[in-house]
Amino acid sequence: MQFQPCIIYKFGWDLIISGMWRYKKIILVGILLIGSILILTQCQQNNKTVAENTNVDFGQFAGSKSCIQCHQKICDSFTTTTHHLTSLAADLSNINGSTDSLHNSYYFSPSVYIKIEKKGDSLFQTAYSNGVKKISVPFHIVVGSGKRGQTFLFWNKNRLIQMPLTYFTETHEWTNSPGFSNSPVFNRPVTSRCLECHSTYFHKTSDTTVYPEEFSKTEIIYGVECERCHGPAAQHVTYHQQHPEQKTASYIINPGRLSRQQSLELCRLCHGGKLSKTQPSFTYKVGEPLKNYFNYEEGAPVVSETDVHGNQFGMMSASKCFINSNMTCNSCHSSHGNETGRKEIFSQRCMSCHSQQQNNFCKLKQVSENTVLKNNCIDCHMPELPSKAIMVLRQGEDIPTSAHMHTHFISVYKEIADSKLKSITAGH
Repeated sequence: MQFQPCIIYKFGWDLIISGMWRYKKIILVGILLIGSILILTQCQQNNKTVAENTNVDFGQFAGSKSCIQCHQKICDSFTTTTHHLTSLAADLSNINGSTDSLHNSYYFSPSVYIKIEKKGDSLFQTAYSNGVKKISVPFHIVVGSGKRGQTFLFWNKNRLIQMPLTYFTETHEWTNSPGFSNSPVFNRPVTSRCLECHSTYFHKTSDTTVYPEEFSKTEIIYGVECERCHGPAAQHVTYHQQHPEQKTASYIINPGRLSRQQSLELCRLCHGGKLSKTQPSFTYKVGEPLKNYFNYEEGAPVVSETDVHGNQFGMMSASKCFINSNMTCNSCHSSHGNETGRKEIFSQRCMSCHSQQQNNFCKLKQVSENTVLKNNCIDCHMPELPSKAIMVLRQGEDIPTSAHMHTHFISVYKEIADSKLKSITAGH
């Protein structure tokens, strides 16, 4: 922040010099107050300027391929993570779901349906009514790692539109996309806020008065990549290429050195529920207060009103484990590796705080005597629960089916735990 020099007007000096010394203290105090006000005003103006000019330029990014030169092992591991896979340019290799004639259609009614069609090296969603083709659009972008499912986007000029069919992993079938009406709809626009949590960067080309938003088709970084958490790295890469002897990282952010609050806010950006943005998407800078970019309610949410999808931070922050410790998301999750489904690893992290020596281990005798139970804290204390946000309509059904995912409200779920204990101790 640069302070502008205070302007002391000539009449102030004239008053002092003209013999009004009996008022000199009042005059000097007045000058200091005026100077302070000028400085404060300038500071506020500078802050406002910074806040209004926070757009990130595509040229500031190096791309994750640049990271491989020095961080090969981490990069190889990271490419298997759900963060890396959460958005990709669509091609036949990364689109889940069958294309064979028995499983490639979704019927809204006996005469209205959408078929997944392969044409050359591309897939299309094509709507038919009474056997007549009405519209056919290509898969351009895949959103979702496939762990729970995948949804798909297509370009309509410079606007991104969500496709009506989603691949739902839980039932291994094509379904109506979450929140869509029970009819073929090809007009739901995708916003920059949606993209902000499923990619590292999309350049928005339209101004704030244009809706739906428009985007560049070339200035894109798919996936939640290295630079989403470490910050744009073009300057970092250039500097270290020119100074290979310099081993101390420059012009880059190390999230491992963030404070607890900063670390939590980095994850909360996308795992903190519905945040109302006050600054353009993709302008949040790692380490800066999230409240400078979003409006949100402070304090832990009402758990019963919080969905298991999308607000993991809210649920975790309401948990006793969180309240009574200094844990962060990284206390349990590895940022650089895929540990999906490896409950024994997460359980070991639970037991780094909960142990028999500290007298805060599980009190159930069956757990201490059963290796399977001892290595699985997760299913009893963070069970998979149905989401109210991710619900799909399966063909022929009127009631949506929920995706299930582990809750981040760490607690005792007695009925679930009793059922789990009974199943495991019975040898099932």
